[in-house]
Amino acid sequence: MTANETRRVALVTGAVRGIGLETARQLARQGIHVLVAGRRQEQADGVADRLRGEGLSAEGVVLDIDNPAQQTALRDYIATTYGRLDILVNNAGVLLDRGADGAAPPPSATPDKTLRDTFEINLFATVQVTQTLLPLVLKSPAGRIVNLSSILASLGAHSDPASPIYGKLTFAYDASKTALNAFTVHLAHELKDTAVKVNSAHPGWVRTDMGGQDAPLDVAQGALTSVRLATLPDDGPTGGFFHMDHALPW
Repeated sequence: MTANETRRVALVTGAVRGIGLETARQLARQGIHVLVAGRRQEQADGVADRLRGEGLSAEGVVLDIDNPAQQTALRDYIATTYGRLDILVNNAGVLLDRGADGAAPPPSATPDKTLRDTFEINLFATVQVTQTLLPLVLKSPAGRIVNLSSILASLGAHSDPASPIYGKLTFAYDASKTALNAFTVHLAHELKDTAVKVNSAHPGWVRTDMGGQDAPLDVAQGALTSVRLATLPDDGPTGGFFHMDHALPW
């Protein structure tokens, strides 16, 4: 693919496995050229090779989202090669609350390091990646930014005794995704007079390394919301929090 082609270009962070990989696959199936981002070039290249073997348009790029130099290098590469970025899916994230036994500490005993390390990736690095790449997204005729969140970010759901997540507390992870949702709302408002749409996605409870094997959804189902929000029509929503077609409580 050359910079002169009109095919849309998408970047999916944390795309070497799980929901990120499946999001990249489903976007590519829609004729989109996908940049598969991973922390190691050889790993990203391997995944891109797999997708190309399926007849899809993909290439591997290196991006540890916590590495500003890699962010800048990737921005410059995309600008030189494609001139714009149509879709940014901020999929990379961490869940650090759980111990070896799978249990999370209570909020009153969540270690400071767990909080800081979680926010460093799930909020600060994600915001910085978005800020770095935003000038390229603004060059798209229909830019889309998707922040992978979680229903565990919902303060409304957590405080409702009738909610299925009432009492399910992984404080550092949950709070970091709540803050990410705030970024979604604020950035969407800033960009409301542009062609860019910004939304948060809850993938559902998915069978991944993070979600565990008891989850009811497979990765193909888990990627659907991100893909939907990444390919919204011009009259689609912005500044929202969704699972599939359903708006979720903040």
